[in-house]
Amino acid sequence: MEKVKYKLKKDDLVKIVTGKEKGKSGKIVRIDRIKGRVIVSGLNMIKKAKKPRKQGEKGGIVEIEAPIDISNVMIVCKKCGPTRIGVEISGDNKVRKCKKCGEVL
Repeated sequence: MEKVKYKLKKDDLVKIVTGKEKGKSGKIVRIDRIKGRVIVSGLNMIKKAKKPRKQGEKGGIVEIEAPIDISNVMIVCKKCGPTRIGVEISGDNKVRKCKKCGEVL
């Protein structure tokens, strides 16, 4: 498997477009570039049974964030809401811009 480059980055504010969490938004915690999935803070929570690993640590059922396919999230522009990302080269560096209004993301 090879890593794929995406226009989304860690700490981007995204909105979920499809699925059971549709319409909710949060920040990206982690991106899995090999599987093409993202983990959004506080969304797509699942329950998982956890064993105590150390003495004195409690086990039980914990809630953790499950990964969502990267195609099911859209970046949120401050002006116009969920949008696609365009890339513009200005001088030596690339700048991510909103496709709707042209504001730098």
